[in-house]
Order: sequence, then C-alpha cells, then structure tokens
Amino acid sequence: MAWSTRATRTVYENRWIHVREDEVTGPHGDGIYGVVRMQHPAVFVIALDEADRVCLIELDRYTTGRSIEVPAGGSDGEDPLAAAQRELLEETGITASEWQSLGRMNALNGIADAPEHVFLARGLTVADAAASQREEGIDAVRWVPFADALRLMADGEITDGETIAALAFAGIRLGRFR
Repeated sequence: MAWSTRATRTVYENRWIHVREDEVTGPHGDGIYGVVRMQHPAVFVIALDEADRVCLIELDRYTTGRSIEVPAGGSDGEDPLAAAQRELLEETGITASEWQSLGRMNALNGIADAPEHVFLARGLTVADAAASQREEGIDAVRWVPFADALRLMADGEITDGETIAALAFAGIRLGRFR
C-alpha cells in the first residue's frame, strides 16, 4: 500500500531544517507522521593521504556529546562538490587535487528527508585552519590508518552513522571489504 498525505503543516523552520507534521494514511491506517527536511543536502569527505590514513575530526555535539567524524557539513545550496571542498578546508585546513564522488545516501530516512553526498579526496595539501576549526567547534584533527578507522567503528568509538556509512562507501570503492 502506498502512503497518502491528507494534510500537512509546518511546525518549525530555520535556515537548516524544516519540520512538518503530516496527516497520513499508510499500511497501518491513519496517523500523524513528523518529517524533518534538511534545507540543503549534506556532504561527507573521506580525505585519504598517501600513507592510507583517513582524516578524522573530534568535536562535541550538542545532541550526542563527544564524536569522531569525517569532515562534513551542509551544502548551503552550493554544488555538492564545491561544498565538500569548502567543508574539508574549513574543518581541517586541507585542500585536495583529486576528487571522486563515492555516492549518495539518506540520513534517518524513516523520519527525515536528508540527502547526503560522499566524496573521496586525494592529493592532499595541508594548510593552517586553526581559526576556522575553532569556529566549527573542532577540538582535534586526527590522521588514522584506514584499517584503524574501521576498528574504531567496530569498537564503538566512531558512532556517527553518516561517518560509518561514508567510510563504508570508501571501503567498498577502495576494495577493502573483499
């Protein structure tokens, strides 16, 4: 059975998210469905250096606390590649000469309309980003061998779902899971 929407109303909106409440008919009958829509797609960057190390950032998230993640952020209406390049520079001070799209995913698709784009960045050059890292709330930038990043996921130290999915995209593309 397909879902049908009988009515919808906006309950909250800002420059990042739009929250609506829909009156729906679905597989289990009539009900209310809350939906969060991101105003712009997000981007995630797997920055991989010549030593096969992944760039990870550490920060404190208001919602979940301490987090280890790949560089990421909102596209703010930009082309996703341009947004990924900007986010990598802002969060880590790194630029890349090689960019490859790894794919597209959706965050929390049971409650959200939140498209995300994942990129692999190589040919890295490190510059200074201390000021922008402070603005972004980033406490540390770490370089971790790709295999150790997978271990951090398995050990529950990396818990951010999008970081896990982005690393999985990269692992599949790089042939690390065969």
